[in-house]
Amino acid sequence: MVSVEVSNRSGVEVDEGAAAGLARDVLAGEGVADGELGLHFVAPDEMRALKRDHLGIDEVTDVLSFPIDGRDELAPGLPRQLGDAVLCPQVVGDGWRGPLVHGLLHLLGHDHGVEMEAKEARWSA
Repeated sequence: MVSVEVSNRSGVEVDEGAAAGLARDVLAGEGVADGELGLHFVAPDEMRALKRDHLGIDEVTDVLSFPIDGRDELAPGLPRQLGDAVLCPQVVGDGWRGPLVHGLLHLLGHDHGVEMEAKEARWSA
């Protein structure tokens, strides 16, 4: 089973249960049966700092992904650490499903392109 640790530092109310449920559904649909995922909701200033510090771009964004294991082969007995998906509710608003799916697919090693767009359309509907 995928364990989802949710934190909300955004200052706005978020449907954490629905977001964690969507994350589990997407990961299961992508063949990830077990692992650990961090799902973080942050305010615009924190999101801007994360993007600046990790990508060198000084602007706020909807979602950032920080993958760890992805789909790498792991030694027997090691838990899969998928990484962290970070969303900014003030940027995504009620349309948080698409950005969350986008971030999860990046955690699994997908890059922008036709295949990723098809997967996003499937899971974001």
